[in-house]
Amino acid sequence: MSNNLLLAFALMLVLEGLLPFVAPSAWRETFRRLIRLTDGQIRFIGLTSMLIGLVLLIVFK
Repeated sequence: MSNNLLLAFALMLVLEGLLPFVAPSAWRETFRRLIRLTDGQIRFIGLTSMLIGLVLLIVFK
């Protein structure tokens, strides 16, 4: 189990690093837009992301 968790973490880091590597200006602009969001909007995005990830884990497991 811990091996799978480490592999999933490594894959997440690779995917997170793709956008800043390929398109740094788009990545920077995305963060500029995120700064303008309220805390509630950011929490909603985080909750939505977690729920989508959970559904994908359940479907593909």
